[in-house]
Amino acid sequence: MFAADVASNRLGIELVSASGGVAVARMRVTPEMVNGHRIAHGGFVFLLADTAFALACNSHGPAAVAAGGEITFVRPAQEGDLLLARATERTRYGRSGIYDVTVTRGDAEVIAEFRGHSRALRSIAEASGGEPGQRDPGPVRRHRD
Repeated sequence: MFAADVASNRLGIELVSASGGVAVARMRVTPEMVNGHRIAHGGFVFLLADTAFALACNSHGPAAVAAGGEITFVRPAQEGDLLLARATERTRYGRSGIYDVTVTRGDAEVIAEFRGHSRALRSIAEASGGEPGQRDPGPVRRHRD
């Protein structure tokens, strides 16, 4: 999954480890990632946390996507900082899961805390007896005439 993640790869995010609902990813803050205050733009910090979350919730199958996520910024990151995002599965229930991600500068200084909610994809075969391997297109939306 990570090899096909064009956005994360283009930003230089590296996969450190991922297995059993736990993942670690890292990213160096580049000059292109700082805002008008000369600190890391929060969107890039969120993207790193979201990537670690995605790696954790997809580390043991089935394929999962984000149902939601929120972040609290604790302190700013600076250009040149190496940020680590450590994602940990808190619980899975049915097709849903909750994951916490801590983003640090180096190994210790907390930059942000992120909580993500995942939803495992079902195949059409599971949902409606369709062909195995096809993805569920999501809820059918009907409109009134």
